Amino acid sequence: MAITLDIAEGVATVTIRRPEVMNALDVPSKERLGDIWREIAANDAVRVAVLTGAGERAFCAGSDIKEINRTGRMVTTEVLLDAIPGVGVRLDKPVIAAMHGYCIGMGMTLALHCDLRLAARNAIIGYPEVKHGMISAMSAMRLGEVIPQARAMELLLMARNVTAEEALGFGLLNAVVDDVHAAAAEWAARIAGFPAVGVQATKRLATFSRRASAEAARLEAAAARAFVEGHDDYRVAAAAHDRRH
Repeated sequence: MAITLDIAEGVATVTIRRPEVMNALDVPSKERLGDIWREIAANDAVRVAVLTGAGERAFCAGSDIKEINRTGRMVTTEVLLDAIPGVGVRLDKPVIAAMHGYCIGMGMTLALHCDLRLAARNAIIGYPEVKHGMISAMSAMRLGEVIPQARAMELLLMARNVTAEEALGFGLLNAVVDDVHAAAAEWAARIAGFPAVGVQATKRLATFSRRASAEAARLEAAAARAFVEGHDDYRVAAAAHDRRH
């Protein structure tokens, strides 16, 4: 299975398992992520979740553009938002991103909407969408709330990758570590050891204003995606990207 869910001692570990394409997400993978967040939200045994990627090369290298060009199938806005932790599916339980290698595009959107972000020293972070005639709708609306607006616009509009240390300096990461999986497991175990009621109530309060505007964000994202994906620039850039890769 392309996305796996393992639960032990109050910790749900969600692993993207498409290492042959650097864990790029196809449509079934995004649908599976939505199902997993629903399962985690409903399972009282889960106190905290960790999101990571299999293999050595990538946390997640974004959406699978080759699939889009090959099949013409693009994910709906509803499926896209459900795949993002806490966006389409309400999730009061904290989620930790354990990032390594390439963390770009949709991969960074997933990480951005996690509550805590830990990165290995080899992490490469970026939003390449604009140079492919695409957009990162939910990151465009969220990134400036997490880091200074000038840095957010730099990442979104310049489409350049940054190192983990640079991203830490921007305030995008909680820590850069030697062993990201061990660090994430340690942080998750600490949170899982606390009474769930306090942890979940704290997250609900911390994310209250974001939830209050979620429906407006959903409508804006859908409109922006429809505009971009219906434009010739998008089709030409996506086809060019496929030829280069």
